[in-house]
Amino acid sequence: MRVQSAEFVISNTDVNKCPADPIPEYAFIGRSNVGKSSLINMLTERKNLAKTSGKPGKTQLINHFRINNRWFLVDLPGYGYAKVSKKLKNTFQKFITDYFEKREQLVCAFVLIDIRHEPQKIDLEFMQWMGINRIPFSIVFTKADKLKPKAVERKAEEYLEKLLDDAWEEAPPHFVTSSANGTGKEDLLAYIDNINQQVIGK
Repeated sequence: MRVQSAEFVISNTDVNKCPADPIPEYAFIGRSNVGKSSLINMLTERKNLAKTSGKPGKTQLINHFRINNRWFLVDLPGYGYAKVSKKLKNTFQKFITDYFEKREQLVCAFVLIDIRHEPQKIDLEFMQWMGINRIPFSIVFTKADKLKPKAVERKAEEYLEKLLDDAWEEAPPHFVTSSANGTGKEDLLAYIDNINQQVIGK
């Protein structure tokens, strides 16, 4: 699948105001410095579809983008902000939680993980919450260009083993990506396309 059209639709903090279109949604979420905006721009081949910033936490709303008039890409605020107030963290957490618990159009979430780092408690706890609430998700390892191929493979395996050690019966699907060189783009889009065909047909 290639992204031929990508249209910004709406930003808000209320899941009840999200688009009513009965088409599949794919939500992208991760810690606030994981490279989410760059990944979205890489997937859609749009330089500034999602706003990138050197300052973590730029995304502070639920952002809907209609892709190919067929599905929604949803850019969610990051979690684990280092430089926002506790009140603001709680506000973000509330509408992120509402989105995942109430949004019927959501068919899969992509949890972004910086492959350079050891498994972080906040990521593991978030994925555990997703599992408990039976929200389908896949892991997207980002910034693979920062490591050598063997190190990337080793890091991914270590992360998945950690999930299994934490009582997961099986690890969720995962993708290794790099916004800098396009690694993982085709695999990730093909995965979305395959789900779309199951959900809405060809």
